[in-house]
Parts: sequence; C-alpha cells; structure tokens
Amino acid sequence: MPTFTDAELLNHLKTKQPEALGWLYDRYGSVVYGVALKVLQSQPEAEDLTQEIFLSLWQRPVDPVKHGHLLRYLIAMTRSRAIDKLRSRSRNLNLVQRWGQTFTAEPPAPTPVEQAVASERSQQVRQALTQLSERQRQVIELAYDAGLSQSEIAQQLQEPLGTVKSWTRQGLLKLKQLLKDSIDEGYD
Repeated sequence: MPTFTDAELLNHLKTKQPEALGWLYDRYGSVVYGVALKVLQSQPEAEDLTQEIFLSLWQRPVDPVKHGHLLRYLIAMTRSRAIDKLRSRSRNLNLVQRWGQTFTAEPPAPTPVEQAVASERSQQVRQALTQLSERQRQVIELAYDAGLSQSEIAQQLQEPLGTVKSWTRQGLLKLKQLLKDSIDEGYD
C-alpha cells in the first residue's frame, strides 16, 4: 500500500479512484467497526454500519481542508449513525409492541347497521369497478385484492411499470369520480 496521507487519499476519492477507498478502509476499517460494535452490540449491525460509513465516504468524499483529522471525523460519524440506529431500533420495537397490543384485543363485532353500510359500500365499489376499462380494473384488483405491488403487477402483466402506474392512477381517479357520483345520487 502506498504511503499517501489522508488528505491525498481523500483527493483521490474525489476523482473516484476506488483504490483510495480500499486504502482508507484498510487504514480505518477496524476502528470504524470497533466503534460501531461498541455502540450497537451487534456484529451484523456493526458490519453493515461500517459498510455504510465507507460507502458514504465514497459517495460524498469529505474535504481534507475541513476534516484534517479523518480518523476523528470517521469516529464521530460512526458513533452518530450508530446512535441513530439504536434510536430507530427502539422506535421500531415500540411500534411493534404497540401494534401487537392493538391487535391482541378482540375488536367489537360490527352492529347490524355497520354491516349493512359496509355491504352497501362494497356493492357500490364493485359496481363502479365494472365501469372501468379492463386494464384499469385488473391493476386495481391485483393491487387491492391480491396485495401485489405495482412492480409485481407489471411483471405479471408483462407491461412497463410506467404503464401500470398510469392505468392505476387513471382507474383510481375514475373510480373516485364514479363513487362520488353514486353518493351524490343517493342524496337527490
């Protein structure tokens, strides 16, 4: 490995010379990993974060003038991002716990009136769907009934993703108008 200074390596990074990233990784990778592991207490997460730090350095090389002490900069960035991951992990855990509590309680059974309203709405939606073009109806049904993403729908129909998005948007707009008209007629 050539004996470049950190500033020289950072300048090489700016010109997208991949070997410069390799040399920086060889020089500081174990330190970044050690800081990440100490904060996160998880080898896989520390490995991921180490990769993220060096990927970030590749995508947005730092200015050697502003960051004369690259090691300090890398340690601070690693520590900061590791703490962010801990916070995110905590938020996700709280969300999962709340979500689990929400669904552990048995929801109250719908009243006969609620059942009738839901049945009528379902019938109105099904009737409105019949007024869409075949492709619009097909993409909407695949999305909502089968739970497919637009990318999955595009693959299944062997159509470009943009076309599927267009059919979905046009179909939803038309469906919205048809249902609005149906409601307005009910008030006449």
